[in-house]
Amino acid sequence: MAGGGDSLRALLRAANALLQQRRYHAALAVIKGFRNGAVYGAKIRAPHALVMTFLFKSGSLREKLKSIAQATYAHSRNLAYFVFTYKGLLAAQSRLQGKKIPFHSFLAACIGGWLVFGDNNPINSQIIMYLLSRILFGLSRLAVEKGYIPQPKQDPFPLVAALVWGTVLWLFEYHRETLQPSLQSSMTYLYEDSEVWHDLSDFLIYNKRTDSK
Repeated sequence: MAGGGDSLRALLRAANALLQQRRYHAALAVIKGFRNGAVYGAKIRAPHALVMTFLFKSGSLREKLKSIAQATYAHSRNLAYFVFTYKGLLAAQSRLQGKKIPFHSFLAACIGGWLVFGDNNPINSQIIMYLLSRILFGLSRLAVEKGYIPQPKQDPFPLVAALVWGTVLWLFEYHRETLQPSLQSSMTYLYEDSEVWHDLSDFLIYNKRTDSK
């Protein structure tokens, strides 16, 4: 029994010594990137899938739990694969050229995005739209920082908020099919289901009546 404990401690010391080796840093960073991608994807997707599934999806408890598990797994797997691919390609380019340059990040991420997120499915679509909104804000700030567009004299955010909400509600009312299904579900709940009720039960307590009254 003691021999087994000694062997385990020796193995842990060897592993820790390996992790301190600078020459393995790039490869180890790729592995940890895979780990972090998987964990982060699960942390982000699980609560979101839980809320959206129980709010808007019908079916048995077993079916709902299965849907949550599948969505969480898909998000976690894709993010892990992407981080692994991105960091691996980044390290390879840096090694080949002897230094890291900004284009390496762009190229590695483009290839990773094509390979991992290129399939047009609900999970990937939601991730891409999430990133797109952040990119637009980031590029706008960068353009001001670099002097490509003048610094606004007043905060433009109220105008952006007005245009975003005006556009999305116009699309929902008149071109609903162009919006992502989860957004359609959310907006239906907020703006259409609130138009229908029969008595106090489905006015304040429930969204919709489930009986046959």
